[in-house]
Amino acid sequence: MPTVLRFDGLRVVIYPNDHRPSHVHVRGADGEAVFFLHCPDGPPELRESYGFKRTDLGRIAYRIAAALAELCTEWSKHHGDV
Repeated sequence: MPTVLRFDGLRVVIYPNDHRPSHVHVRGADGEAVFFLHCPDGPPELRESYGFKRTDLGRIAYRIAAALAELCTEWSKHHGDV
């Protein structure tokens, strides 16, 4: 599982053999969340979360949105056009 972004002790990963639509998994000590990317224009949307607080999820969504172009490019590298 390639890590495509790191911030605040969290890893954002894209699984090479994962399903569509484009999405990322955010993993940290406190939990895991999955965000649909809605490439190429966003906005990212929370699909599910385990363990993160609501305030954490807002911060994570903000960082995912800020890196959306990069994350969509990474998704395309692993899964083809979005």
